[in-house]
Amino acid sequence: MIGAIVSFISMAIAGRAVSIELDTFEIMLFRSLIGIFIVWALAGLFGRAHEIRRARMGLHLVRNISHFAGQNFWFYAITVIPLAQVFALEFTSPIWVMLLSPLILGERLTKTRGIAAFAGFIGVLVVTRPSPETFHFGLIAAALAALGFAGSAVFTRRLTRSESIVSILFWLTVMQAGLGLICAGADLDIALPSAASWPWVALIAFAGLVAHFCLTTALSLAPATVVMPIDFTRLPLIAVVGMLLYAEPLDPFVLLGAAVIFAANYFNIWSETRGGARAKAVTEK
Repeated sequence: MIGAIVSFISMAIAGRAVSIELDTFEIMLFRSLIGIFIVWALAGLFGRAHEIRRARMGLHLVRNISHFAGQNFWFYAITVIPLAQVFALEFTSPIWVMLLSPLILGERLTKTRGIAAFAGFIGVLVVTRPSPETFHFGLIAAALAALGFAGSAVFTRRLTRSESIVSILFWLTVMQAGLGLICAGADLDIALPSAASWPWVALIAFAGLVAHFCLTTALSLAPATVVMPIDFTRLPLIAVVGMLLYAEPLDPFVLLGAAVIFAANYFNIWSETRGGARAKAVTEK
């Protein structure tokens, strides 16, 4: 989890650094091209290249369009609003997963999930405090990023029923490179990173893959009820980073709203974990 947290924060810092000369589509293009090389090299090194196969390509495409949209909104948001606000709204992604799962995965929307979703919405209102004076499109972009990441998570869950993580990551980088090329080249003007920006772009590519690998590994080693509180430390840490590097003020309402969002997510995870343990105990009896 420490690896995941450091990687997510590194992506935000690197994203701001390269946004001066690259737009979000160009960032995604070059990040994905580097990602293809990293995934292919590691798959070959560990003897897992054979797991990459051309199955469920339609589902891969839908999943990657969702993630591509979410990531572009995220890269835009980190350049126009405080980093703490972006990370706070990003924590609503599990709530969107709860709402999307019945539609895409056929899972039931329980009372517990409904309560958690409503509480999470209250937290969003605390973070954004919508009014003509406080409104900024960056807030909408951050919320849409969370929705895009949620869609990606739901479709990833469907893919993992038949596809390996290596195959999912490979097609993620390939398809998003294609989407980045199409979107960045729509104006027939694709800017190349300068020599000073290439290390930042490489950091974005590497950190993105490491973050998801670390998070997935953490969830395989410990329950979500243990992992979630550690993941939440991203918010105060990025708030401090924003204050030190970019002179962003520490907004208590952002921290309060994020705490409400976290509590909603944690309540849902705790309730479902307890319910699963209770069902198992009954079965064993």
